[in-house]
Amino acid sequence: MTHGPGEQVFHALADSTRRTLIGYLSQHETATATELAVDLPVTRQAVAKHLNSLEEAGLVDRRRVGRETRYRLTPRPLTEAMAWMASVGGQWDERLERLRLVLEREGS
Repeated sequence: MTHGPGEQVFHALADSTRRTLIGYLSQHETATATELAVDLPVTRQAVAKHLNSLEEAGLVDRRRVGRETRYRLTPRPLTEAMAWMASVGGQWDERLERLRLVLEREGS
């Protein structure tokens, strides 16, 4: 059986605000929680909580730069999740193809 990435990654990706944050960080090298909150309908504190969830899942890391805390995307867990989903999807494709062939033979 193929084991996938940690549950925390999928939990983090399940939230639309966190997916939005990942999208923003994928297009910018780093950002602060304040910068990330500007275009979102949530408070800076809510963004900080979402960033903590993303950090726990290994999807972002934080670094102190002077008085600011800057966040950046760490894409490895996303890459691992995508590879796992592709693997599982491939297994299902193979199973469905075998089923189709069996049903064709029985229907002939």
